[in-house]
Amino acid sequence: MSSSPHNSRPITVQLEDVTQRFRVIHDRPDSMRELFANFFRYETRYHDFYAVKHLSLEVPEGQMLGIIGANGSGKSTLLKIISGIYRPTAGTVHVFGKLAPLIELGAGFHHELTGRENILLSGLLMGHSREQMKEREQRIIDFAEIGDFIDAPIKQYSSGMHTRLAFAVATEVDPDILILDEVLAVGDIGFQKKCFERISMFRRAGKTILFVSHSMEQVVENCDRAILLERGSIIADGDPRDVSALYSGSIAHELAPAQ
Repeated sequence: MSSSPHNSRPITVQLEDVTQRFRVIHDRPDSMRELFANFFRYETRYHDFYAVKHLSLEVPEGQMLGIIGANGSGKSTLLKIISGIYRPTAGTVHVFGKLAPLIELGAGFHHELTGRENILLSGLLMGHSREQMKEREQRIIDFAEIGDFIDAPIKQYSSGMHTRLAFAVATEVDPDILILDEVLAVGDIGFQKKCFERISMFRRAGKTILFVSHSMEQVVENCDRAILLERGSIIADGDPRDVSALYSGSIAHELAPAQ
């Protein structure tokens, strides 16, 4: 685990000059005839879209980093790169420690399996034994507060139930790095309060947390540091109040009527 020259704590997440490019195809066949015809074409029209561009970032151990920006600024793509879901087009990514990502609602769950079965499956995929997950199972169920639905297929769950179970599993397996991408936005106020109490517990235990939210209040109240993304690049990095104020000001400017 490396250390930052600007911080005595070890680095848990390190990105160096990372770029993520997606190829957007313009020619979409509307029929089997067109699909067959396109097979013999030598050229396909497309353009490259850069969701993340030459981004470098270091997150020290124990820091809660808020990641903010408009829709399409690259926040979710960045988290998927860190989580290993995307392999970047260029650059290097180093993650030191066990990671628990909550990036997409229901991601990692098998929709045909029950909640109880998914608890076991998720734990096994994170490297825990069956015995370890059985020991944690009741604590996860109690935290998720989904009652008898724990033995119903996940496909029958509401978005709130998905969130409660996913958060309960991710935080009970004791990760070194917790990644939260707007998943708390669908929970009710009571559950959000309980989640932030657990997040506070994680912070006291020295865990690293990456937190994407459109709530500037949550970022300011909970994060040690914030970065502002715009078109795949970091345009501000520092105190959450300053970075949030910059973002809020840019939104207000965009919404202001033209003079």
